[in-house]
Amino acid sequence: MPFNKDPFTLKDNQQEAALFRRRATVAALFVLAMFGVLVSRYYYLQVVEYEIYSTMSENNRVHLEAISPPRGFIYDRKGVLLADNRPTFTLTINRQQIESVDAMLDRLTPVLELTPEDIKRFRSRLKASRKFEEVPVKLRLTEADIARYSEIKHELQGVNVNVELSRYYPYSDLFAHAIGYVSRISEKEQETLDPVEYAGTNLIGKIGIEKYYEHLLHGRVGYQHVETNAHGKLIRVLKRTPPVRGNDLNLHLDYQLQKIAHDQLAGRRGAVVAIDPRTGGVLAFVSNPSFDPNHFVGGIPYRIYSEYRDHIDRPLYNRALQGIYPPGSTIKPMEALGFLHYNIVDWNWRIADPGFFHLPGDSHQFRDWKKGGHGIVDMHRAIVQSCDTYFYTLSDRMGVDRFHEWMKHFGFGEKTGIDLIDEKRGSLPSVAWKRKRFGAPWYRGEMMSVGIGQGYFTATPLQLAMATAIIANGGQHVRPHLLKTTTGPKKYDAGNHPDYKVPFNGKPEDWGLMRTAMRDVVHGDGGTARATGYKVKGYEMAGKTGTAQVKGIKQGAKYDEKSIDERFWDHGWFIGFAPADNPTIAVAVLVENGKHGSSVAPIAKALFDYELTGVVPEPPAPAAAHEADE
Repeated sequence: MPFNKDPFTLKDNQQEAALFRRRATVAALFVLAMFGVLVSRYYYLQVVEYEIYSTMSENNRVHLEAISPPRGFIYDRKGVLLADNRPTFTLTINRQQIESVDAMLDRLTPVLELTPEDIKRFRSRLKASRKFEEVPVKLRLTEADIARYSEIKHELQGVNVNVELSRYYPYSDLFAHAIGYVSRISEKEQETLDPVEYAGTNLIGKIGIEKYYEHLLHGRVGYQHVETNAHGKLIRVLKRTPPVRGNDLNLHLDYQLQKIAHDQLAGRRGAVVAIDPRTGGVLAFVSNPSFDPNHFVGGIPYRIYSEYRDHIDRPLYNRALQGIYPPGSTIKPMEALGFLHYNIVDWNWRIADPGFFHLPGDSHQFRDWKKGGHGIVDMHRAIVQSCDTYFYTLSDRMGVDRFHEWMKHFGFGEKTGIDLIDEKRGSLPSVAWKRKRFGAPWYRGEMMSVGIGQGYFTATPLQLAMATAIIANGGQHVRPHLLKTTTGPKKYDAGNHPDYKVPFNGKPEDWGLMRTAMRDVVHGDGGTARATGYKVKGYEMAGKTGTAQVKGIKQGAKYDEKSIDERFWDHGWFIGFAPADNPTIAVAVLVENGKHGSSVAPIAKALFDYELTGVVPEPPAPAAAHEADE
């Protein structure tokens, strides 16, 4: 059997004590080592990387929020407020404070009746925003929207209703085509905008003055440091840098002149542009029918937009700036100055007008508006009575290329340079122009139509107003502009923008003779606007009527407006200035399908009456028949 130890052998206490001490030492060393690691880690976090973790902690507690700047105000020349800022309510979402954006949108959609367009715009803003920023979901909340939100507000952590300033146009459609409007920043615009400069901003100028002077009207963004708790709830505002309102704009536009022009055009499609010929300042700029720009602020409902878009009279169409029409006989004063400039004739040159003109060897008759003709006609009488035959004869001698060269000095065929976007040029024909446009040669007979403001020649009401101002001031080319002065944090020189003198054959007295001829259009015997001239009191006005053909008439046929649709009636034009001897206002008036220039001359007179005598006219009575057709 194997040998067994004695079970009663005594323990070796000394050996066990030594073993315990060894184990205790190892454990102590291990604890000490771990404590050293802990201390070193604590030192590393609290001392070495103090600034990093302090910043992270501060960022969790303190947030930087952008404050959208108020937009600058817009005034007329007398201080009437045309574009204001008013408080509105906006629903926003802070994505840091919610679990799911999609779930929150699903919860809000039935409460606030969010449309797919609202959600699409929100997602676009969300992509462009910083994580801690509040992103607008719906602007311009109604009282009903706020009431429904308030009922479930306790369930909507991270969703807030904020008060913001939004644009408001107190005169509705009166200045819509001149001032324009602001609306939501689109996804395409968001890509090009400075994210710092436009932080927290939802609206931007889309058309008109609001668009052209966006850089002045948009102010400087403000910021505030806010302290929040772990749930993102605001505790206090630590620091605030207030936003700075954009520049205020003072325009040359006059509220009362604008209203008179608007009222005079009521129920008719057309445009009125009034310019100060001394400076180029635009005093009235009306396109009718118009629209309410307040509908577009914050996003126009599709139903309202479709009504505007599909309306037969096209209220969104800026006729004053973009409407391209044959100018008719309104160009005859400018053209006649060209005859003199090129020494084709002088003021005394005459013709015997039989009521028509035909080119040598061609039997085709180019008819005068007055059957039987005007008798013996010199240049003065040709202007006063608007003799087409006189201008057929001399425009044939002038030729299209010299016509093109001369009429460019009055701004035709080019943009005027007005401080608005999307201006149209119209067309000023020449041999090269036709070959480039149509790939065809110029034919001599085409000059007959061009010479009386028809055919290939088209212009905008703005261009006609500028050309009229050039005659009124004796040849000084001034660029039309709406802005008069601006005040605010951003510097800008508005100026009067004089460009150049119209070159003119060394005979400045011809400007005076032309103004006299245009004065006799209104006040002289046989003038095509004499029916209006009889009613002028306290001053004299000068002008020129024009009728622009819309529907062609066959050779030998008679124009009968009763037999054709009203929308194919001739357009009525009138250009004029006053006082005739020292003009301070020049006007171009277009009435689509207005039949005759003489029938629209009273519109210009109404503007002159207010500007020169302070009389505010009554709205016009139904148009009456006039003796003259031009």
